Amino acid sequence: MRRFWRTALILLAATQMTTQMRAEGFDRDLFKKFIEMRAGTGEPVYWYCVGEVYSYPDGRLIAHMEGIDTARALHDPNDPLKVVQLNRKIFIYRDPHTNEILRKAGDQTVRPIAYPYQMITYELRNGRLVTFVEQGAGQRRQRIGPGTATQARRIGDRLVFSSPLFLSLDGPTRYEAYENYDFWYEPNGAHHLSWNRFGKLPLFFGGGLGVFQLVCHRTMRYADLPATIREYLEREAPLWREPPKDLAEIRRLQSEGER
Repeated sequence: MRRFWRTALILLAATQMTTQMRAEGFDRDLFKKFIEMRAGTGEPVYWYCVGEVYSYPDGRLIAHMEGIDTARALHDPNDPLKVVQLNRKIFIYRDPHTNEILRKAGDQTVRPIAYPYQMITYELRNGRLVTFVEQGAGQRRQRIGPGTATQARRIGDRLVFSSPLFLSLDGPTRYEAYENYDFWYEPNGAHHLSWNRFGKLPLFFGGGLGVFQLVCHRTMRYADLPATIREYLEREAPLWREPPKDLAEIRRLQSEGER
């Protein structure tokens, strides 16, 4: 009898956990919550991120990372089930010992991860969040999608939006990687993001396989970003102080590579 009740309690606990962490299809309310969390309602939002780069499989710390993803949402009043996100992002590498910005690795120049723009279209279709991504310019311009892997999970009164990406992109060099985004939607607006990537390291870090990981939180004001990243942006990357203003700016950036 004791074994019966122990088994029953284990099953009950598993059932409760399943209820608390269930995956859901997207409805209008979840779609709205995701968009407002990720890109705001029209005014810019800023995702500030810190993390590390490790070699794989030995786990050697190669660099620290710091950066932002800043975005705004364009809402179509005639189509509430479609929203366009305009964003740009930049992430710098810092020395694992001194935390100074890495400029060189051996005799190689270290360059930040920098996207002058991304344009992501979100649509609600048949209970799914469908995404299309545009990035790059000229011959390197890409349109990726449709993506349908994003899931919404409830954990108590919180939501977690998970987006796994399995990337295999043609270009001057083939790009293959696994990435995962976990956005934590908090009812009080203190939203967070965890990002992980497994794939090849940049050549200035010697190539080979590596793991990137970032943790991020969202703020609504540029002034609330830490001074370390603001100083870098204002001195070396002023374009990234705010997201693209409109579609006209996106089209201009896309055409620059064609000149």
